[in-house]
Amino acid sequence: MAGDASNNLWKAFGYAWAGLRWALARERNLRIHAAAALAVLAAGFLFGLNGLEWAVISLTVFFVLAAELFNTALEQVVDLTVGDRYHPLAKIAKDAAAGAVLLAALNAVIVGCIIFGSRILRMV
Repeated sequence: MAGDASNNLWKAFGYAWAGLRWALARERNLRIHAAAALAVLAAGFLFGLNGLEWAVISLTVFFVLAAELFNTALEQVVDLTVGDRYHPLAKIAKDAAAGAVLLAALNAVIVGCIIFGSRILRMV
């Protein structure tokens, strides 16, 4: 019995990684956000962030990436449901999900300015 639960847990992780790989391979915006996350990671090491700053950066980066994945999932479900037909509610759903990603990305820019702004200004 315990082996079944463990096996199911590994399957669940496998499905999660498969979804992440699928989205990274097919979703340009997720790749852009992932590249920005890597740049922020490099900047964090370059500027020697403290623990609290790393925590805020980590939460911010993962919030943006998660929002983009939710947006992708919603778009796929809407496309599956509506297909090639136009429906105003499908547009609203897609636009609202994209808006959530936009808010997360704007938050990331604000957090980045707060954490990295003064450090960057000192360099110029």
